Amino acid sequence: MFTRALTKPDGRRLLLYSRRPIDERLVAPSPSPEPAFPNAHLRWHPLRGEWIAYATHRQHRTFLPPPEYNPLGPTIAGAPPTELPDGDYDAAVFENLFPTLTMEARDPPSLPVKTLPGIGVCEVVVFTRDAAGSLGALPLDHIELLVEVWADRYRTLGASAAIKYVFPFENRGVEVGVTLHHPHGQIYAYPFVPPVAARELAEQRAHLDEHGRGLVETLVAAELDGGARVLYAGERTAAFVPACARYPYEVWIATREAVASVADLDADGRADFARALKTVLLKYDGLWQRPFPYVMAFHQAPTDGEPHPEAHLHVELYPPYRMRDRLKFLAGSEIGAGVFTVDADPDGTAAELRRVEVSLG
Repeated sequence: MFTRALTKPDGRRLLLYSRRPIDERLVAPSPSPEPAFPNAHLRWHPLRGEWIAYATHRQHRTFLPPPEYNPLGPTIAGAPPTELPDGDYDAAVFENLFPTLTMEARDPPSLPVKTLPGIGVCEVVVFTRDAAGSLGALPLDHIELLVEVWADRYRTLGASAAIKYVFPFENRGVEVGVTLHHPHGQIYAYPFVPPVAARELAEQRAHLDEHGRGLVETLVAAELDGGARVLYAGERTAAFVPACARYPYEVWIATREAVASVADLDADGRADFARALKTVLLKYDGLWQRPFPYVMAFHQAPTDGEPHPEAHLHVELYPPYRMRDRLKFLAGSEIGAGVFTVDADPDGTAAELRRVEVSLG
């Protein structure tokens, strides 16, 4: 993997990644040459026992640009400047212009609840220069490169003493609130372990202490043994609809044996992980015969300096559909009580996905 680090005129970092050498003459553009000074802060929610991030500058970010405007492609007359330079490279990472968290956060307000500066990092990961492409449509070696990109950012961001958890994710489709049409994901580097990850890790630690074996490893083995919900069974990685799926067509991708983070995958592990991911995404698109909207979330070890033998890298994908013609929105029970009601059986949705034939190329 070849990399180049650049600095935008407004001071933000830009990293280019490629399977080929990158032209050293490339220059990083930005929508404005003026330095960006975003601020954010955290407020403690005493009843939920968790931090809430406040970033009011995000009200001015881009929302659903017109289809003819690709903010990462060649500049169109009358359109804002692009975020990326023209050139031959495969992927890019740059700091979000409207971050939820920023290392420059300062001066939190004084309130009846505890507050802190919103320290952290929010990055955009551009999967490909092809504005009409998608993560699942990329060649396998390109997806392997993206796995290396996620690993590189995990190591780099996690090396900061201020960062306790590195969270790559993708929101795909306007149905889940994506604000730009180009194929991209994001990485949030939090100054704390977020609530969902913290709860998962607690359950994993309890299972490891009681059984001497990781919880995710146990679940993967059980799914592979049963086979009915398995979508991909590679030598190192498996993909399946979990028996406990909270969303119709929810899928997990996990290594067979415990691997703490994406940075701990070796070359064979990255290759098999890429095959599993591409298989699932192609099945999603093939089942619905359209670009399938989803949220993809990485779950991995915190970077808080503590040992985490319980951590097991896995990706969870949440499509927003209840049925073929109705969107799945969270309702009162899910939002207010945290109790999910699922009207699609995991075995049935898995059977539908298993029937979709895909070619990995």
